[in-house]
This record gives sequence, structure tokens and C-alpha cells, in this order.
Amino acid sequence: MSDEFNDIGPIDYLVVEFPGSKMTGEGLPILLDLVDRGIIRILDLTFVKKELDGSVVGIELADLTGDGELDLAVFEGASSGLLDDDDLAEVAAVLEPGNSAGIILYENLWAAPFASALRRGGAQVVASGRIPVQDVIAALEAIETEAG
Repeated sequence: MSDEFNDIGPIDYLVVEFPGSKMTGEGLPILLDLVDRGIIRILDLTFVKKELDGSVVGIELADLTGDGELDLAVFEGASSGLLDDDDLAEVAAVLEPGNSAGIILYENLWAAPFASALRRGGAQVVASGRIPVQDVIAALEAIETEAG
């Protein structure tokens, strides 16, 4: 791996479905705060909509909150080239007709120094994953029920 890429943190993605294509923009200030504080770096941000006939179209960055401001202008052009048509097709396959999705590919800047230190020491990540929030809640509720 070239030195240029040695300091890159772990890369994650999120696909967020918006039923009825209703986006309030409520999460936008939190996303901006994560970027401003150097916790994450947005590599790709794109939106797609699955039409009622099953076709999929890209959605331009827009005024999500209806206040006349382009809410996502700060991310305009955020395209690393890592997301491709196959990725967008996978997202489209899980969307319900009439719904939209935001796809965010981001680098975990907070973990970059740790990951770099591990790589310099010859270590490599051989697995990673994420536990869905619904599974965590269900497990905690089961523990609480057993204890109660």
C-alpha cells in the first residue's frame, strides 16, 4: 500500500431509506457536526428514488427543510468514485417503490491514527461488522426481562 493511503481510517457506508421520499433534514446538522469536528469525512453522498413503476432515478441535492437554502450544498460534488452503478442497483433493490434513499460513504477519521499504527506494526483487520440497533435493543430488552 502506498504511503498516500497508509493514514486512511476505516471506511463505512450508510443507506437511509425515506418512506414516501419525505426528508426532513433533521439529521443534517448532526452530520455536519461530525464532519466539522473531524470525526468523519464524507467520501460519497448521493440520493436515489425508486419510482412506483420500479425504475430508479438519481435525486439532486436539494432544500430538504423547505427554508429556501440548499441544505446539502456543503457536500455538493462529494464523489470519491468508490460508489458505482452496481452499488446503486443494490440499494435500489431493497427500496420500496415511492421511497428514496441517501447513500453515505464515509471515512472514520477518529480511527485513522489507530488503524495507521496497527498497519505500521504489521497488523491487518481481518473482519469487522456492525450490530443493527434493533438487535441491540432486542437483546437488552431480553436481558432486562430475564433480570426483572
